[in-house]
Amino acid sequence: MTISELTSKGGIPCSCGKTHACTVDKIICRSGAIDETVSVVNACAAKKVFVLCDVNTYRVAGEKVCAKLKDGGIPYSLYVLPEERPAPDEGTVGSAIMHFDTSADMVIAVGSGVVNDTGKILAATAKLPYCIVATAPSMDGYASATSSMERDGLKVSMASTAANFIIGDTDVLKTAPTAMLVSGLGDMLAKYVSICEWRIANIVTGEYYCEFVAELVRSALEKCVSNAEGLLRREDAAIEAVFEGLVIGGLAMTFAGLSRPASGVEHYLSHIWDMRALEFGTPCDSHGTQCALGTLISVKLYEELARQFPNEEKALAFAKDFDKTAHFEELEKLLGHGAKAMIAQDAREQKYSVESHAVRLSQICSHWNDILAIMAQELPASSELEKLMSSVGLPTKLETLGFKDNIDEVFRATKDIRDKYVLSRLIWDLGLEREIYPSKIM
Repeated sequence: MTISELTSKGGIPCSCGKTHACTVDKIICRSGAIDETVSVVNACAAKKVFVLCDVNTYRVAGEKVCAKLKDGGIPYSLYVLPEERPAPDEGTVGSAIMHFDTSADMVIAVGSGVVNDTGKILAATAKLPYCIVATAPSMDGYASATSSMERDGLKVSMASTAANFIIGDTDVLKTAPTAMLVSGLGDMLAKYVSICEWRIANIVTGEYYCEFVAELVRSALEKCVSNAEGLLRREDAAIEAVFEGLVIGGLAMTFAGLSRPASGVEHYLSHIWDMRALEFGTPCDSHGTQCALGTLISVKLYEELARQFPNEEKALAFAKDFDKTAHFEELEKLLGHGAKAMIAQDAREQKYSVESHAVRLSQICSHWNDILAIMAQELPASSELEKLMSSVGLPTKLETLGFKDNIDEVFRATKDIRDKYVLSRLIWDLGLEREIYPSKIM
């Protein structure tokens, strides 16, 4: 299906039992797409626009958006977040809300990650139509109805709103720093793991799964990979493939009603690195770059796991002897303040209870061949993935980003970010946590 067909009104009836619908009215991806700014505002019947940028995105495209509004006779107010790199936290959202012009009846954000996530929260809070003018094909949040933020030190996906209009001007997108271009590809590579884990979770926990949504993501990922070599040359086809792939990733999350189609354990690795950077000032990099490295780690760990065969007696004994208190102490040492919310979350989830573990383990053991087949079908060979990442300059070594220390603790902590069944939980359920770990394969 074309990207315009995915936003058709009335939704898409599906064999999974859902009618997949989204609130995105139109996605405009082409050269000169910013010229559509006025028509987008008119389509929303807006009388005054609140424009949100940061220092960099105002220079890249925000100034041009404001000029288009002025030439079109549309009143607007502008707020430029003062930081060079705004943080995805309460301070940034609060700043935007406090500078919001309550006489505006539409929000246009100009930017990518934090600016877009903040704009979505602002538009949702004010209950106004929202347009995002993308400045980089760097992450998959353009079409999603959630915002990835740090709240009380914990990385969370907050319900916000999906954009009504998405403008991706390739003349702007292709000028993004190289690091942001390859970051977008990195976020797309994460979809190998996310789809694999979605299918495995469907077997182990009975979680909802939709093949139609999964296939949308697979097709978009394949297009990105086949055009990857043109990314560093800033070829239009490669830029469009990554941007549209990221938009489809966001639509897929909306269609499914959860983040499964676009993120798995590789995203959780990135979240932990972000949380540590926030708490302790440790190194971090862009979301997509971290997700790419997390994907490579995950694929290598899955290859290790594929060589195993479940030992039910061993796994039951491991769960029974598991020292949850020591594990939570490790979390607090690793993450500081952010660990508190994760520990409190487990009190609700009870993922470490021997009763719930036994149920999951039974499913794993009886469907192990199916799980192996899913791994083989969905995941690339780590050697091929590493080759692709190296060709575009994505890091393939932990030490490149300063993540060598504590990597095993970081991986173990991914079990506790949210109640989502991911690789680290599968390894724990099998009692293999002491045998399959990142420092062994990286």
